[in-house]
Amino acid sequence: MAERSFAREVEHLRLGEGEEFKGEAILAITKGLLQSGVSYVGGYQGSPISHLMDVLSDAQDILGELGVNYQSSASEATAAAMLSASVMYPLRGAVAWKSTVGTNVASDALANLSSGGVTGGAMVIIGEDYGEGSSIMQERTHAFAMKSQMWLLDPRPDHTRIVDLIEKGFELSEASNTPVMLEVRVRTCHMHGSFIAKDNVRPAFTLDDALNEPRRDLDRIVLPPAAYEHEQEKIHKRLPAAIAFIKEHRLNEFLGPEEGKTGIILQGGMYNNVIRALQYLGLSDAYGNTQVPLYVMNVTYPVIDSELTAFARGKDAVLMVEEGQPEYLEQSLSTVLRRAGIDTRIHGKDVLPMGGDYSVEALLEGFEAFFEQEDSHALGNRPPRPDARPVLAQPAVQNLKNVVPSRPPGLCTGCPERPIFAAMKMVNQELGDHHVAADIGCHLFSILPPFNLGTTTMGFGLGAASASAFSKSTGKRSIAVMGDGGFWHNGLTSGIGNAVYNKHDGVFVIVDNFYSSATGGQDILSSRANNKTRNTGNPIDRAVKGIGAKWVREVDRTYDVGKMKQVLTEALTTEEEGPKIIIASSECMLNKQRRVRPIEARAIKDGQRVVKQRFGVDEDVCTGDHACIRLSGCPSLSVKYLDDPLRDDPVAAIDNSCVGCGNCGEVSEAAILCPSFYRADIINNPSWWDRLKHRASMALIGMLQARRDRRRLQVEFA
Repeated sequence: MAERSFAREVEHLRLGEGEEFKGEAILAITKGLLQSGVSYVGGYQGSPISHLMDVLSDAQDILGELGVNYQSSASEATAAAMLSASVMYPLRGAVAWKSTVGTNVASDALANLSSGGVTGGAMVIIGEDYGEGSSIMQERTHAFAMKSQMWLLDPRPDHTRIVDLIEKGFELSEASNTPVMLEVRVRTCHMHGSFIAKDNVRPAFTLDDALNEPRRDLDRIVLPPAAYEHEQEKIHKRLPAAIAFIKEHRLNEFLGPEEGKTGIILQGGMYNNVIRALQYLGLSDAYGNTQVPLYVMNVTYPVIDSELTAFARGKDAVLMVEEGQPEYLEQSLSTVLRRAGIDTRIHGKDVLPMGGDYSVEALLEGFEAFFEQEDSHALGNRPPRPDARPVLAQPAVQNLKNVVPSRPPGLCTGCPERPIFAAMKMVNQELGDHHVAADIGCHLFSILPPFNLGTTTMGFGLGAASASAFSKSTGKRSIAVMGDGGFWHNGLTSGIGNAVYNKHDGVFVIVDNFYSSATGGQDILSSRANNKTRNTGNPIDRAVKGIGAKWVREVDRTYDVGKMKQVLTEALTTEEEGPKIIIASSECMLNKQRRVRPIEARAIKDGQRVVKQRFGVDEDVCTGDHACIRLSGCPSLSVKYLDDPLRDDPVAAIDNSCVGCGNCGEVSEAAILCPSFYRADIINNPSWWDRLKHRASMALIGMLQARRDRRRLQVEFA
């Protein structure tokens, strides 16, 4: 199940001509696709566009009414290959994924698609995961767009503009026979706003039409000599056609005064932050009424030379606001202006950071440096800008670093992956440290305290493959970890298949938590859920055995730390050669809680008996050595001080965020720690039998406590 349902919100996708659409940007993007007459949509989940895939999934009824085929693609490469339907046929299609990692996966298909060109409009919606809040390497999609010559749209964060660029993007794709990319940043994806809707459009040429009237054109297939012609076609036909369309439809915007001593050129996606920074300098208001001329590049590739020269001509200096590096746009600007004989001074990375998130604070410092150099009178009297540095420099704040420990990201409370790594840590204590190849997913948090496991991560589903250099072990075996999402994305063939074929004598742990959890809890092939529109319930063990794996063990409850430790030890010490595959299964606790809590709440409201489990620590038994915390790391497991002058060290304590998974107790038992954990059953709407047992238990406990008190040594002071 996805982390959020859009079942109610997707009804807004039915709005028609003249009605106002209000909602999140991902819903606006979906509405833009439907207004553009798409025939098919697909993609692979990943921040910041995971919710877009959830919206498409929840809107399948609406898509079906319009004849739109929706695919939850197995990978980004699968999604990119889907766009081949637009090569021969006038079909509009769109796919979405997280970039740049998703674009890397899809690169082969995209390169072939852009070489042969398209007949129908083809659009890739790129969730640009760059800057603050990003979870991947810091790279830009811009380089790929230039490499394969795919037009890159970077819309100003405004619902009306985004939807308009989606519609115009399909037209641009068809006018230039080139696929386009629509880049949306993290802030844009989750922005709320409104726009005036249009009617949804059924595709004029349908998928059935294509199947009933198959077409074939050798000139579109990427093989010599056609491939050589494709390059010339890109240069002499497609690029000029794209430039003409962009200029004619004014996809880029000139905002602010027409004349000025200085001006700012910016990527469309940076518009809101630029306006905010100018507002702090007194050069704009919150509504975008700027005193500084702006050239907003809603299309960042291709660069429109004539628009750049028109904007720069007559100005002393311009500032290029280009988030990320290298400075592709700044270099293009310099080339364009110098070739045109325009000597306007160019600023960019000299006053702005070379890399990193262009926050308002970063832009403020750069803008001040730019205007002080080129137009100091423009600054004039301005309000003091917010500056957190004096507060952060205060001794009391600085001392917090010595008092409050750093808190690295970690697994959720009750996560079924935690006991796997606790067991692995215990095995390392007995057998010595092992090389552990990590993968993309929740399990990557094992590289951080308290587990400190994992050496490398090479890509989603490549955990097993990244250990392939150690395939011939002469002593210790390597361990590779990947999740079920990564397994189906890439790991089955690149990892397990490769290991079987090359007789890799290593250990492979596949974490099966029933969903693609790290990307939002979407269903996958091995999900246990009964998905009405997808084929689920395909066990991982059958897949690995089907490609030749022999040594396969399943742990169907990862919280059994003792069993997990036993299986890991067996895999690392057995004399049997070849890959040792361990499938460790338990439902993702976050998704389980999303699923179970509403059911429990309804049952309690209806008067049904519901039992919830919680765990606690017996303060009298706990020794205070905190070994349980070092092996578990559960967020609900903390420490507290006792009002006991004879005990200086804090004892372990469990707070109310406990979900009753039992991992803390299992770890303590497997590691032979102090038996201080206990389980308590909280019974809602107890039966008469529950009440009777409770009264009997309390009576027995009271009797035993009274007997103990009578036997205690009584000391009286005169």
